[in-house]
Amino acid sequence: MADSPVSPTTSGKGAIGPGLKGRRVLVVGASAGIGRAFAVRALDVGAHVVVTSRRGERLDTLLTEADSDLGIVAVGDVRKEEDCRRIVAQAGSALGEIDLILYSAGVAPLEPLASTTAADWASVLETHVLGLHHVVQAALEHLSPAAVVAVLSSETVGRPRSMMGAYGASKAALEESMRTWSIEQPLVRFSTIAVGGCFPTEFGDSFDPGHLTDALNDWTRHGLMTEQMLDPDDVAGTLVGILGTALDYPDVGLEHMVIRANSPVVGASPTPT
Repeated sequence: MADSPVSPTTSGKGAIGPGLKGRRVLVVGASAGIGRAFAVRALDVGAHVVVTSRRGERLDTLLTEADSDLGIVAVGDVRKEEDCRRIVAQAGSALGEIDLILYSAGVAPLEPLASTTAADWASVLETHVLGLHHVVQAALEHLSPAAVVAVLSSETVGRPRSMMGAYGASKAALEESMRTWSIEQPLVRFSTIAVGGCFPTEFGDSFDPGHLTDALNDWTRHGLMTEQMLDPDDVAGTLVGILGTALDYPDVGLEHMVIRANSPVVGASPTPT
């Protein structure tokens, strides 16, 4: 039986979104984690993808491993306004118009607020809030009609975790800015995607082991830990399917999504049957 034009099909890499074939995509933060996995899957289904991050060698490796001639590298640092504008201009020039932006750049200090430094705050705000702002600002003139601008947020927004205060606050600011963008630019579809804990990623590579142990214990006490974590590749496959299908339905908005592990909370009693 032939595949439905709006139903996910499969490839060797798992579920894919048919709507991404031939689409023009910019993935910001594509060198690792969900962003990298999303870019690989988008290329696999036949999207034209501009991948960007600070680490150009990783982007080159991504395209080599994806074995696709549909990818373009644009190296830059989202913490620098001029880099954001150059990246978007390069994407616009290469793609003509941009159908989808996935903003997945992220950084997180693991530190109690009492010892969180100004540099820590600058890092998360420049990456999550200002970087996104400059990318969207520059992209407006390059977006196709009913384009989607999707941004990875965190389930820590509204459910704060100890030692993640600066990170969670910056993601809350990111979400509020997205809501305002959606009001001011109603023809663009802005979507925030709150993602639960993922493993393996490079997210916690710089975490202090002592802080991490204390944090995990505290999160468990407060019912904020699931028994299993999300696989970044599974998240990417889900997003490729959802966002690919969304591009086929321009009248449908995707204002906010939550993706978390389908797993019991650590220490929680089983639900009575």
